[in-house]
Amino acid sequence: MKPAMETEAEENTEQSQERKVNSRAEMEIGRYHWMYPGSKNHQYRPVPTLGDRASPLSSPGCFECCIKCLGGVPYASLVATILCFSGVALFCGCGHVALAGTVAILEQHFSTNTSDHALLSEVIQLMQYVIYGIASFFFLYGIILLAEGFYTTSAVKELHGEFKTTACGRCISGMFVFLTYVLGVAWLGVFGFSAVPVFMFYNIWSTCEVIKSPQTNGTAAVEQICVDIRQYGIIPWNAFPGKICGSALENICNTNEFYMSYHLFIVACAGAGATVIALLIYMMATTYNYAVLKFKSREDCCTKF
Repeated sequence: MKPAMETEAEENTEQSQERKVNSRAEMEIGRYHWMYPGSKNHQYRPVPTLGDRASPLSSPGCFECCIKCLGGVPYASLVATILCFSGVALFCGCGHVALAGTVAILEQHFSTNTSDHALLSEVIQLMQYVIYGIASFFFLYGIILLAEGFYTTSAVKELHGEFKTTACGRCISGMFVFLTYVLGVAWLGVFGFSAVPVFMFYNIWSTCEVIKSPQTNGTAAVEQICVDIRQYGIIPWNAFPGKICGSALENICNTNEFYMSYHLFIVACAGAGATVIALLIYMMATTYNYAVLKFKSREDCCTKF
């Protein structure tokens, strides 16, 4: 058996070696904690070596980057923006030209006295200026809603770190939801209003087709077929002549102003309908975006506690 002195010396040597190992491990952990200040206590994060680093050949290529970018595109907002721009452009452009053609037809055929349709001319001119404002507003509003759609996608979280929202951001998103619903209801009225001139021109065109039909016998029967534009309320009852019959009405239908105005009003009505559909898509997209922001804000509050 070994003497007690040698046994005690060996035990002291082992304890000192263990202390050195422990202190060295603590120093290493402390060094890694200093290099990684965001790490938690007692969490060991080794420094990556050259062999662990990704080589240039293993880095994501162009195809992976494109797939990642396409995954963050808000397709609903993008489709709604394209449809909204197209619908507003058709409504504003075609409606502007069709209104000018309508004034020309009224002045040349249905109301020869300028004072009779002076109020109508002012209203049409005012509507043309409103069309300019509508086009500018929806161009800006569509871009803003598309930017909000990009903001609420997962691409923002991947590029800029943790997804954080503020009360101001949620308030702005809720304002967009409310404004989009109001604009949707307003454009339903615009769509219905744009169908009125289509109905008027269709009645005139169908009357001209009756005059051209072979069932109409004799000149007297043709001259009894008339169109009274005063019954639509766009010109007063004392306007002269106000009513066109027979061959004169057929000549109006053969003019370029009538042909172009009729078809342009149809396209403008279709553009208004496309804008209504775009706003319906915007309603769903903005409501979803607001729900995402509200859910993320609640999730952030829960993680804090």
